[in-house]
Amino acid sequence: MAPPKDAGEDIAIRRRRLRYRAWHRGTKEMDLVLGPFADAHLDGLAAPELDRLEALMDEEDTDLLKWVMGQEPVPADADADLLGQIIAYRLQTQ
Repeated sequence: MAPPKDAGEDIAIRRRRLRYRAWHRGTKEMDLVLGPFADAHLDGLAAPELDRLEALMDEEDTDLLKWVMGQEPVPADADADLLGQIIAYRLQTQ
């Protein structure tokens, strides 16, 4: 059985890595959606929530952007609840 993703990894290091990934996506649009959310929420997330965010961030930017913009429905295998929180945060801070 494979060890968990964060086995032996300090949670603070994991948060820093995720913050960096949120701000350096490859598309500026997703940087501006995920970066501020990460800045505001990462410090309060425990390992299970970090897993969820990491899984969502593994999605392609083009797909994430379509979901955020409402151009396509969020597929059943994506974390629609977390994506909804990210969208709500973005709308709240505009």
